[in-house]
Amino acid sequence: MRSCARWWGRGSPPLRVGILLLLIPPCLLALHLLVVVGPQLPRASWSGEDRQGPEGSVAFTVLSIEPERNRRVDPSQRPAAEDGGRREGAGAFEDENEIHWRQVGPKTLEMQPWAVGQPSFTAELGRIITHIVRPQLSCSRILSPGQAQALPPPASSHHWMLCAEDWLLPAADRPCVAYSFSMDGRDADFLKTVSGLGCEVHSFDPSNSNTSDGRPGNSLASNHSNGGVVSKHKMWLEWRGPRKRKHKTRGNLGSVSKTLADIMTALGHDIVHFLYADLLSAEWRVFQNWIESGTLQSVHHLVATVHLQWAGFEVGGTDEQVLRYWFSILQSLQASGFKLIHSSAGEGHSVLKRRVTNAHSSYTLSWVNTRH
Repeated sequence: MRSCARWWGRGSPPLRVGILLLLIPPCLLALHLLVVVGPQLPRASWSGEDRQGPEGSVAFTVLSIEPERNRRVDPSQRPAAEDGGRREGAGAFEDENEIHWRQVGPKTLEMQPWAVGQPSFTAELGRIITHIVRPQLSCSRILSPGQAQALPPPASSHHWMLCAEDWLLPAADRPCVAYSFSMDGRDADFLKTVSGLGCEVHSFDPSNSNTSDGRPGNSLASNHSNGGVVSKHKMWLEWRGPRKRKHKTRGNLGSVSKTLADIMTALGHDIVHFLYADLLSAEWRVFQNWIESGTLQSVHHLVATVHLQWAGFEVGGTDEQVLRYWFSILQSLQASGFKLIHSSAGEGHSVLKRRVTNAHSSYTLSWVNTRH
C-alpha cells in the first residue's frame, strides 16, 4: 500500500492517472488477501504489549463482532416468565440462564415504585390487600386441613389449602418432605394432612422440650425410613446471614435458630414439597432471606400467615415505607413463580397499629410454585 502512495506523487497528471489505473488491481488484490486470508492464519501462542511473535514476526489479533454468548444476565433485569416456558428461538446459553433464574431467583430484593408516585398509606395498603385477597391460580382438586384425600374445592372457605393438581404433587414413587414452623399449635391439621400423604414430616418449634426421639436439645435428626412420622425439633428460623447474626449466649432462643437452607442441608433435603409457617411477624425478613438466597425455589407448596398489625422483626421506616417493603416482598414471591391459590383473613382490623375497616390484621395465604 505504501508503494501505491509513493507512485502517486511522481510524474505529470496524465502519467499519474495511467499509473493509478495500472495499480488499482494489484492494490485491491492485496487488500482482498488481507481480509480473506489473514483471519485464517494460525493464531499466535504468545502474548505481550507489542504483540510481537518469535524472531520479530508480527502477530495479528482478529476482533469478533459476534454477540457475547457468555455474558452473565443480571436476574433483577430479567422479565419474569409467567408461563415458565422457554422463549422460542433462544440459544443454549439463554436456556442455561433460564434454569439458573428458576433455581436461585433474584439475588437482591427489588423495591417496587410507590403505588401513586409518592408515599400514601391508603394507596400502599390498598394494593397490598388487593394482591393478597385475589387468587392467581385455580385448582380443580385441593387438599383441605386435616384431609389427605384430594377433593373438589368446597363451597365454604378453609383456613388454608394445598393444590392437588397432578403436576403439582410429588410422584407416588418419590419421597415427600414437609416442614412446619409454628409456635401456637395451629399446625396440627397441616401435620395430619402431610402425614396422611406419607411424607417425611418435620415440625420446628423452639419451645419443644424434647425431639421426636426423646432427646433434649436442638438435634436435627431425619426420619427417612418413617414416612408419616413427625420429627419434632427444638429449632426456629433464622433470616440473617452469618456475618449479620448477633452473638448468642447459651440458652438464648437464638442459639437454636438456623436458616432454612442450613436446616435442609442438615437433614439432607434438596426439596421441601409442603411448608407451613406462622412466624409471628418474622415472616417478612424470612421471606426476604429465601428470595435473596434462592432457597425459595426449593419449596413447592407454601402456606404462611402474614401479620400486618406491626412492622415485624428488624423492619423499620415510616408506615408508608413498611407497606411498600411488604408489597415488594409479595411481588418478589410472584416473580419467583409463586401463585396464590387461597387467602383466609384473620381476626382484627389493625394495620401498623392503625384501625382500618377494609383490611384485617393477618391473612393466611396458600401459594404453589409453578416453576418447580
